[in-house]
Amino acid sequence: MAEIFVDLWLRADAANPDSSVAAPVRSLAPHVELPRRPRSTDTAVTAARVVALRTSVGPNAWTVVVAAVRDQTEPVAAAGNPNAGTPLVRYFAVSGSGGTDGTPVTISGAPAEVAAPDAPPVPASRFIHRVPAGGSLETSLGEFVRAYLGGGQNGGLERYLSPGLRVSAPKAAPYARVDVENVVADAAVAAGAAVPADGSKAQVQIRVIGEDRQGVRWPLVYRAEVTARAGRWEVSALEAGVTEPPADTIASSPAAVSGGVR
Repeated sequence: MAEIFVDLWLRADAANPDSSVAAPVRSLAPHVELPRRPRSTDTAVTAARVVALRTSVGPNAWTVVVAAVRDQTEPVAAAGNPNAGTPLVRYFAVSGSGGTDGTPVTISGAPAEVAAPDAPPVPASRFIHRVPAGGSLETSLGEFVRAYLGGGQNGGLERYLSPGLRVSAPKAAPYARVDVENVVADAAVAAGAAVPADGSKAQVQIRVIGEDRQGVRWPLVYRAEVTARAGRWEVSALEAGVTEPPADTIASSPAAVSGGVR
């Protein structure tokens, strides 16, 4: 509801309080003040994409901080001149009550523009074992990622997967070149020179650079589970694109999901 309120409020105009935009704002907060826009031909408002970032809930009230991302076709504030244009992203805090146990939501007033919320601390990574470049695991994962981002063509993905695993590759990946920057694992067994005994498993993080046909380099990160079998490493679960993981990997791999990238 905070997202809807800020989206409408940003596009409302005090000079037209009964418009199709302002009316729902008034229904959420009857006494809210609306922005007042100058009467000129260049003040058309472009809708922003509004996303809730953080919620604080008290005994009888709540506050939600939202980010409003405006259309990039509008003028952006010039460097060193904060008054030239509107920032691409603005942050607003909205306070209100209700919304639980079927109670109606009430907004207490106009949003407050605030600074961007502080980023939460990043937990320590479990991927602490560097997989040797050129080794069996790094080579296999590099071939897998190139096949995956190639739409599964040129022989398909099955050769890199554990039996029974099916992976949906993106069909329109725009990359002309794919390079693996590094691979790190959560288990020392994956960092050894030799492939371990059958059934050995590790979770891995694969840092990839995909260069598209316009020369733009895209940093990508994949996470997967790998399992040793018959003297080679196989992908037994993938964080993205898995449609039918083997039954014995569903419980052991929380990263296996169906559909698009998380």
